[in-house]
Amino acid sequence: MSNPQQLRYSKEHEWLSAAEDGVSTVGITEHAANALGDVVFVQLPEVGDSVTAGETCGELESTKSVSDLYSPVSGEITEVNEDVVNDPSLVNSAPFEGGWLFKVRVTDEPADLLTAAEYDAEIAG
Repeated sequence: MSNPQQLRYSKEHEWLSAAEDGVSTVGITEHAANALGDVVFVQLPEVGDSVTAGETCGELESTKSVSDLYSPVSGEITEVNEDVVNDPSLVNSAPFEGGWLFKVRVTDEPADLLTAAEYDAEIAG
C-alpha cells in the first residue's frame, strides 16, 4: 500500500490534497478503507456546511461497522462527490482517485497533519 507523497494525512485516516484556489479535496486512506471492509453507504456534509478540524462531519457504513468521518481542516464545503454517494464501493476501489469524499474551502489547517512518511509510521504502529 502506497500513500501518495503529495497529500497530507490526519491521525483519523483522512487525506487532504494541497489547496487549489483555497480549496482542498478530502478522502479516507486506503488503510482506513481496508480496515472498514466493503463500504455500502456514505453520509457526507452538504455544500455550504461549515466543518471544523478534528470534528465529525459524516459517516461511512460498511458491512462490518459504522465509522465517523472527520474533517482534517476547518472550512466550508464546496462540493461533495455524488459518485461516491451513488456507488460507495469507490471508497474501497479508488480511495485516492474517484473515491474522494468532499472539497472544502480551507479557513484553518491544524499543524498536526502528517506527511506520507509520518502517516506510514503511524499506521505501522
